[in-house]
Amino acid sequence: MGRTSQRRSHYRLTFAVLVSAAIGFSLLQSLTSPVLGPISEHLGTDRNTVTWVLTAYLISAAVCTPIIGRLGDRVGKERMLVASMSALAFGCLAAVFAPSIGWLIVARIVQGVGGGAVPLCFGIIRDEFPEQKIAGAVGFTASVVAIGGGIGVVVAGPILDAFGYTGLFWVPFAVTSSAAVAAYLLVPESPVRTQAAISVLPAVLLSSWLVAFLVPLSQGLHWGWTSAQVIGPIALSVLLCWAWIHVELHSKAPLIDMAMMGKRAVWTCNVVALVLGWTLFSAFVFLPQFAQVDSSHGYGFSASVTQSGLLILPSAAAMVLTGLCSPWLARQIGARTVVFIGCLTMSGATATLAFAHGTMAHFLVANGILGFGQGMVISCMAGLVVAAVPPEQTGVASGMNANIRNIGGSAGAAVSSMIITANTGFDGVPAESGFTWAFGTMSATMALVSVVALAIPSMGRPRPVERLSAPQGAPADETSPTALSTDRAREEISNHCPR
Repeated sequence: MGRTSQRRSHYRLTFAVLVSAAIGFSLLQSLTSPVLGPISEHLGTDRNTVTWVLTAYLISAAVCTPIIGRLGDRVGKERMLVASMSALAFGCLAAVFAPSIGWLIVARIVQGVGGGAVPLCFGIIRDEFPEQKIAGAVGFTASVVAIGGGIGVVVAGPILDAFGYTGLFWVPFAVTSSAAVAAYLLVPESPVRTQAAISVLPAVLLSSWLVAFLVPLSQGLHWGWTSAQVIGPIALSVLLCWAWIHVELHSKAPLIDMAMMGKRAVWTCNVVALVLGWTLFSAFVFLPQFAQVDSSHGYGFSASVTQSGLLILPSAAAMVLTGLCSPWLARQIGARTVVFIGCLTMSGATATLAFAHGTMAHFLVANGILGFGQGMVISCMAGLVVAAVPPEQTGVASGMNANIRNIGGSAGAAVSSMIITANTGFDGVPAESGFTWAFGTMSATMALVSVVALAIPSMGRPRPVERLSAPQGAPADETSPTALSTDRAREEISNHCPR
């Protein structure tokens, strides 16, 4: 008990380190997206090739996030957090000095290893924080990840203008290297680990089907959606995914526990995460594109890259506010209800963007409302997943939830891109109807997934459990019946979704 009290007395310092790690990772998700053109010019490559700067990072993060989360559950979350932050920092440094597009793509693959930082942060919060602080800390950290993605879009243009191409990676290098050092020095070792071995075959199959699915999805616009280059790998990914599930179900030491994934609290949150990723990523990509269209075409605001990025600020500010308030709101009306309201709010905001985007005021207000909805869903959903699984599965469960959100983002961005491209005229400028249909599709999917949100289990407020005390003067024994009873009580509480 003494070690636990000492460890948890410094949780605020630990939280500051985890938030800085989450910001460092999230910046790199979107920092390069608005400035692919300047990167292409700097490295002397074409627009099709430079898109691999995004694709390589996405695929690497998708493959590494659940695996590193599982490794954290096995060998120590703090140790793997330091490794993830170090990989991010090294990848940023390699990108700064990359002499060609090939080297930059390799650097982005290394950066993707840092994708495991997010589930590791959630696991550390659950291990180190007081029980009453866990839901709020997990929710805020999840919001920070989403906010960081929005901030990356906002600051990319100003950083490029002020520091040039290399500034895009010097800034996150400073954040991630500092976070790696701080995590090594200040974050304590986790007391919760699983002893199960990590199987190689499930990891290989998981990585294979993710790569086979995400590569054609991200390159379909250039290769042609009906081409063999796209249809063949996607069909292969379905077969590999089936093989992966089959192996996991029959493995004595599965990489991803399918029984855990089948819990109602987990699979419902994962379905919501899939559709949330669709709207979240599509908004970050296509809202700036809409704003950059020359107003002479009858819509758009003739915004520059920097100006269009600043239009994301209402959404980011709303997510910060909601990330702070949602844990309190969840205690009043239930986390499931907050997620449901958040989904409907996002549906209403994207419907407004579809049909009432004629003025800058409408555009900014709708964007802010969208941020409120995103903040509600992201902050509460992460807490629901963490609370639904045993402590030793926190990393892998959170990793899969984050991964599914990224997969939804990739799929959603591809679908939205197809819709907008299909409505592009001979002059290369998308018709207004393309954006209307894209935003309308986001609204419809969020409305549909709100029904799934209602299926998330609504647990009652956990009953307080009286902590049993050891006899006076007796040493604290972690294997004593007293300690074991306390651990069982804590696990019983943690298995209930927060309200």
